[in-house]
Amino acid sequence: MSGRTRLALCAAAATLTAACALLPLVSPATWIVQAALLLAVQSGVGAAARRVPLARPLTVAAQVLVTLVLLTLVCARQQALAGLVPGPEAFRHLADLVGQGADDVSRYTTPAPLTDGIRLLLVGGVLLIGLIVDTVAVTLRSAAPAGLPLLALYSVAAGLSNGGSDWLWFLVAAAGYLMLLLAEGRDRLSRWGRVFSGAARAPGGERDGAVAPVRTGRRIGVVALGVALVVPLALPGMRGGLLDPAGAGVGGHGDGGTISAVNPLVSLRDSLNVDEDRTVLSLRTDAQDASDLYVRIVSLDDFDGTTWKPSQRHIVAVPDPLPAPAGLAADVPRTEITTTISAADWYAQDWLPMPYPPSGVRIRGSWRYEPVGMTLVGDHGQNTRGLTYQVRSLQVQPTAQQLATAPDPAPALEREYTKVPKALPAVVAATARQITEGTANHYEQAVKLQDWFALDGGFQYDTRVEVGSGPQAISRFLKDKRGFCVHFSFAMAAMARTLGIPARVAVGFAPGSVQGDGTITVGLKDAHAWPELYFEGVGWTRFEPTPTRGTTPAYTQSETPGTTLPNPAAPSPQASTAPSAAPSATTGCPPRMRRLQECPSPSAQAVVGHQEDGPRPFVITAWTLAGLAVLVLPLSPLLWRRRLRSVRLGAHGRGERDTAPHTLAVWQELTDTAWDFGILPDESQTPRRTAARIVRLGHLDPGAAESVHRLADAVEQVLYAPRPRPVAGLAADVRRVTDALRATASRRTRLRALLAPRSAARLAWAFSARWAAAKSRATALRPTLRRPTPRGPSRQEG
Repeated sequence: MSGRTRLALCAAAATLTAACALLPLVSPATWIVQAALLLAVQSGVGAAARRVPLARPLTVAAQVLVTLVLLTLVCARQQALAGLVPGPEAFRHLADLVGQGADDVSRYTTPAPLTDGIRLLLVGGVLLIGLIVDTVAVTLRSAAPAGLPLLALYSVAAGLSNGGSDWLWFLVAAAGYLMLLLAEGRDRLSRWGRVFSGAARAPGGERDGAVAPVRTGRRIGVVALGVALVVPLALPGMRGGLLDPAGAGVGGHGDGGTISAVNPLVSLRDSLNVDEDRTVLSLRTDAQDASDLYVRIVSLDDFDGTTWKPSQRHIVAVPDPLPAPAGLAADVPRTEITTTISAADWYAQDWLPMPYPPSGVRIRGSWRYEPVGMTLVGDHGQNTRGLTYQVRSLQVQPTAQQLATAPDPAPALEREYTKVPKALPAVVAATARQITEGTANHYEQAVKLQDWFALDGGFQYDTRVEVGSGPQAISRFLKDKRGFCVHFSFAMAAMARTLGIPARVAVGFAPGSVQGDGTITVGLKDAHAWPELYFEGVGWTRFEPTPTRGTTPAYTQSETPGTTLPNPAAPSPQASTAPSAAPSATTGCPPRMRRLQECPSPSAQAVVGHQEDGPRPFVITAWTLAGLAVLVLPLSPLLWRRRLRSVRLGAHGRGERDTAPHTLAVWQELTDTAWDFGILPDESQTPRRTAARIVRLGHLDPGAAESVHRLADAVEQVLYAPRPRPVAGLAADVRRVTDALRATASRRTRLRALLAPRSAARLAWAFSARWAAAKSRATALRPTLRRPTPRGPSRQEG
């Protein structure tokens, strides 16, 4: 076997070992066999072309042609000419499959089903990486740079994987790359022996130039692998949120299929921290009391110790009417209401927001029904964008007595919804037992947990807290006692499961704001998560542990002074709006006022500093290397500008002391944006003249020009007024001006502003200033090694 043939086999093997990191992402994993066979054919064609020999471009062209034929044979045989030759119809079909695969990737979480689109992306991606590796390592005889496409292939897998075997796939991929380097060393690195070390003499007296280079290659590989494993331990972790699964998903056709995990709000924390509360849904209902009208998107019932996500479920055609909710007995009071919901034109949600439990839905489009969670999910790209639909739902009104005397649930349901992973810290269960000590049933335990989070535990609602990840996230939240609805709902559901109460987490929207025309507006800031606990005879029951958010269910409110538990012997009365004629019989604070933090009580206890998770070494290794080599360096100006723009235009305080920082930050963003589009800044001009210059050079329309001048007026007020007043909508003005500048700029200018913004020079200036300051501090701290001896006046005489 020739050296090049051996090198080609090693290149194909290295590609295949790196592709093995994708195995946990898709089920079943039979695609890897198909990819291996096609990769072998592709490499064989390259080896044959080099033996002819063909010119390098012709060799690559032959491999590209064979790759297209192979993909056509596998994925577009019916659309090809004679079942093999790709034509226009075959290319259109392949393009459709790529689009379908991209949509499936964004919809499913791991492990995703092996749809036709995902199969094409996987097999085609492996063949593309294999072609690049073969071209670089074999055709161009440079094996070292071939590690970059291999690293990119592994990084995709590591970034999407949520399992604990990332280190194993990293070692497999690294072994394949080292094998490729050693194979090249037998043919090429032997000529480097005299450079690195003296070659040993053969018995015949001649130098053996292959032994030392191969040994040196092994040493280089071991050192590089060691550095790759050790260095990331000192790097910061890359973490997502507790709502971190990858997206909604639908599989199958007709009446069947499956659904998998979903990130229903993309980032619930970002929704709560938006500067402008955009309207998501508009509701009109015939319910007498809309204060309890939660709009539910999906339930998260799979808890792995790190996060909550939906289980993979079977989906069917939407029945009419919808079946009754599981566990709801006939003697539980209920009222059926009808709600008409209109989604905003920009809100594209795969899952249908509905009050729970729904009993009927009237909606157009392609939708499927998931019976366990009683949710509707879009099929084949269907979403809620601009839709208006009608939902019939039940307002279930159980009494405390019914919940307190609920019998045990079915064993299968109890097993499924009380599973707690071994990785969950023991402090979670211990805290739950301590809080609920002395309770008589699961209902009293649930109310104790709810009131501990919302009223008695000293927790603070704060959307600025990082979500965190890893098995220690819940225990840190219980220690820090600071977070938002994701922390509260996830923690209460996990603690309920440790007590044997079936629990899951619902994600959706808290009750919105009633408008003058009777409609209810639900905005981004109403995004919410809450726990649902199962009681036989009542079904899945909502609880509200998050302070100052949502409404406390009537069946959990205290009716006896001095206790937080309702009276199980009496039904839960409806709240009365009439004022009491007699003074309160107790000086204690009612639970509702305590929940809204309106009681004259001491401030909440100090919060312990939040600690971050420990790094995941091998995931960080892959992302760090891939980012530095492929993405981070070229895209660093873009990423820096996006981050800076988000900070400058993000949410700020509304007090007078926040006016100046917010206004100046927004003005800086405006001038930097103009700079990115070619309008150089001039610090010597006044804000008014700067605004006129931006309007003139940017060819802005009257609306955008008005926004620029409004920003300039706000800046002058901050600079010269004794007490500047807050001005609303400045961030929106900057976005309006940015859109106008983009509309009038050429395509080249737009690309330059996006990928290589001129204002990124500020990053270099800031680095230079910090470096100079650091050198100055180092010079000041440096000890004086030699002090000059003071010299007196000269005593010499003239």
